[in-house]
Amino acid sequence: MAGRAGADPPGCSGGKTSMSTRIILADDHRIIREGLASLLREEPDFEIVGEAGDGASVVRLARECRPDIVITDVSMPGLNGIEAIRRILDDAPGVKTLCLSVHDEKRLVAAVMDAGASGYLLKDCAFEELLRAVRTVLAGQVYISPGVAGVLMQDFRDRRSGGGASAYSDLTSREREVVQLIAEGHSTKEIAERLHVSAKTIGTHREHIMEKLRVSGTAELTRYAIREGLAGLEGRTRTRTDGPGADR
Repeated sequence: MAGRAGADPPGCSGGKTSMSTRIILADDHRIIREGLASLLREEPDFEIVGEAGDGASVVRLARECRPDIVITDVSMPGLNGIEAIRRILDDAPGVKTLCLSVHDEKRLVAAVMDAGASGYLLKDCAFEELLRAVRTVLAGQVYISPGVAGVLMQDFRDRRSGGGASAYSDLTSREREVVQLIAEGHSTKEIAERLHVSAKTIGTHREHIMEKLRVSGTAELTRYAIREGLAGLEGRTRTRTDGPGADR
């Protein structure tokens, strides 16, 4: 696999030969991330050069650490795996991306593949299947878990008949990020600070999102995001401090 010349930037680990396959792992559950890292390090030609617990971090690491492949979850705080894959491939089209998820919903799987992922694997797979998927993707092929292959075929049939498109695909990358942050319970002020823009800008994004998705209010938008697999139910455990109507 591809070797990289020079020392690794800060935050990127290294140590194996220049011909090692450089891997970044992203999962918001530390025990899963560390367990996968431990197993993958047993492979003599694999090197874990970075680990991330959220989407923004994996995008940054992919930019800094020059991996051959990024293995990422879908459901992560702040920026989900779908958007992370898009941004990684915008920065470095040659990086392979493999999604490892518990979700097998049709629209979510299709969205991941539409974002440019090279493979989709369910987390209940055996480690041997993960290895097979990684090596398949690194060889320039696409790997789809047998458990979701039928889901993708159904999505293909729906699209051909015009019945499977989601309004979510009409949103811009920034609007999709705002949707997730709203669904996770962040206030307009918090989202503005996080994205380094004004609260007015976030308000404008919010209006455009509501119009495109044909929803009204934070509650309905949150239900939409959870239904589409863009945010988990755990994201709603935060306590809102804005007061009524603050996000209007």
